[in-house]
Formats: sequence, structure tokens, C-alpha cells
Amino acid sequence: MYKPFFAALGIFFTCLGILGIFLPVLPTTPFLLLAAALFAKSSDRLYKRLLEDKYLGAYIKNFRENRSIPLRVKIVSISLMWLTIGYSALFAVRVTWLKILLLIIAIGVTIHILSFKTKKSLDE
Repeated sequence: MYKPFFAALGIFFTCLGILGIFLPVLPTTPFLLLAAALFAKSSDRLYKRLLEDKYLGAYIKNFRENRSIPLRVKIVSISLMWLTIGYSALFAVRVTWLKILLLIIAIGVTIHILSFKTKKSLDE
């Protein structure tokens, strides 16, 4: 009953992952991992196709097998996150507790990203 819904969400998150390759604001790997999980629950054909894709499959396989993130991805992700959250906390949000919450979230995400092994490149 939920398979078509999960497949549609998988396609949506695959598209976001592809956009993330070209737009540094969007993270590629998390969206592709989510798409793979949704395809695994909904469509063996789409799941297999995503994992075997020449370009997208490497992101998923790399993370699943090595639990590591390329250095460039870590740097870009953390930098953009701190730029956007820092801007929001300093200029966009006026409520003090919300500013503190944003900074706590940024610290937590930074620690989470840094907790993974670092690879020099996606090809390793």
C-alpha cells in the first residue's frame, strides 16, 4: 500500500541528491542514502538501479562500506552550515533562545560529521 508513496519519495530524494552534486548548499550523500532506504522498501528495481548507477552508486557504496566522508565534502558541508546558521543566528532571528538552539544544532551536526572517518577523495 505504501510502496508507490515510498518510491515517489525515493525519486524526490534522488533528485535532491543529484542537485546536491551541483549546489553546495544541498548535501548529496544523505539524500541518496534516504532514497536508497525508500527504494529498498518499495522497489527492488529502483534500489538496484540506484546502487549500480555509475555516479550516484559511489556515494552510497562508499558511505555504507567505509562509513567515511571525503575531506572536501566535510569542509564544504560544515562551512556552508556554519555560514547559514551563523547568519540566521546573528541577523535573521531575534529571539535569544532560538539563537542558542541554532548554535547548539550547528555544534551537534559538526560533531556528527567530524565523527566519521575522513577520505581524501570519493574515489579512494
